[in-house]
Amino acid sequence: MMTIKIYNTLTQKKEAFKPIENGKVKMYVCGPTVYNYIHIGNGRPPVVFDTVRRYLEYRGYEVNYVSNFTDVDDKLIRAAKQLDSDVPTIAERFIEAYFEDISALGCKTATVHPRVTEHIDIIIEFIQGLINKGYAYESGGDVYFRTRKFQEYGKLSQQSIDELRIGTRIEVGEKKQDPLDFVLWKAAKPGEIYWESPWGHGRPGWHIECSAMAQKYLGETIDIHAGGQDLAFPHHENEIAQSESLTGKPFANYWMHNGYININNEKMSKSQGNFVLVHDIIKVHDPEVLRFFILSVHYRHPINYSEELLENAKSSLERLKTAYKNLQHRLNVSTNLTDDDSYWIEQVESYRNQFIEEMDDDFNTANGISVLFELAKTANIYLMEKTTSEQVINHFLRLFEETFHVLGLKLEEEQLLDEEIEDLIKQRYEARKNRDFQKADEIREHLKSLNIILEDTPQGTRWKRG
Repeated sequence: MMTIKIYNTLTQKKEAFKPIENGKVKMYVCGPTVYNYIHIGNGRPPVVFDTVRRYLEYRGYEVNYVSNFTDVDDKLIRAAKQLDSDVPTIAERFIEAYFEDISALGCKTATVHPRVTEHIDIIIEFIQGLINKGYAYESGGDVYFRTRKFQEYGKLSQQSIDELRIGTRIEVGEKKQDPLDFVLWKAAKPGEIYWESPWGHGRPGWHIECSAMAQKYLGETIDIHAGGQDLAFPHHENEIAQSESLTGKPFANYWMHNGYININNEKMSKSQGNFVLVHDIIKVHDPEVLRFFILSVHYRHPINYSEELLENAKSSLERLKTAYKNLQHRLNVSTNLTDDDSYWIEQVESYRNQFIEEMDDDFNTANGISVLFELAKTANIYLMEKTTSEQVINHFLRLFEETFHVLGLKLEEEQLLDEEIEDLIKQRYEARKNRDFQKADEIREHLKSLNIILEDTPQGTRWKRG
């Protein structure tokens, strides 16, 4: 059996994957801070690591996949003030929006989606453990981690303490003993959401939440910790320092980071307004095309997003689906297997092995998709034969189905029953009556994506299949 190799950010090289427990994988993926809709950069990690999970399962592993929600922090507090709301309401709204978006992108739900606000007790316990060991200290209601005390700080990002010290400073209001120290617990300001703690009213710092929740659900050492490239420093670096200082054990054996997404050849930046929301993209484009587009580039490489490139991805995906549909159509008029067909079956099996070989090499979906185009090309050549056999065609079909499932793509279009369509039209009517035009538009766009055309008339809304 071939061995899966993973590029480990910690060691800066590809390593053979050996799970802690035979046949099982403990995987933690950093989730979103839920103060707004996710942009396309936020959408890449769920797609990439959902595919990693699917492939590990395809190779026979049982994957315990944990992905968190940061549902309290400074961004949520600011958003709540701007929208004249409260933090729990804002968080709930955008957690629902996140699930809608990643579900549309074909991502499975995690084994567990823990929220910070539901784990305050274990976070406090974790912080207290660090204080007891001398790795953290309380100062004016805040609690800080003693960065210099962790001798290996900087090992993930390949930086030394001396390099990190340059440019660091203590911000106004901070009560650190050292500019390099980072916050574990933040004292609440007047009017802010808070929880009781041994250090007064406050809330967790950002980095501590993942250490505490990963340990609760996956144990002191996990197999794979993953997230966007932007999280490697300081977030993941700080997680390592916290976790390994408390347990004395490696936090994660493999660290995986996906690359950035550029918009029209420029680095995406929220501060410059140069970003695109997944929520908006999938109103106009089939979300499956967006997933295919993301997977068409190796996860560690940057992606350049543009409308033109998305249209190219749509055409490419359609070519693969067309080959599958042509095979299905021919199945009805195929003969039984003949001696000459063993060649074609061997061809199909060779593509299966090639796909596995490419995916084993650090989950190279780009090369895996290239194998599928070769499969489609060979299928089209086979269909030009005067006679075709049911067995050969089923081999082709099964490989398309296996690989599409691994990539989280659908070969068959979703078909709604008439009563399901009528129910959605009713929901749209209620949304319009309540002046929730955004929801009404989303329902129309969803139906449009399924080739259901609506016509609003004075007598009500009529529909037809396009």
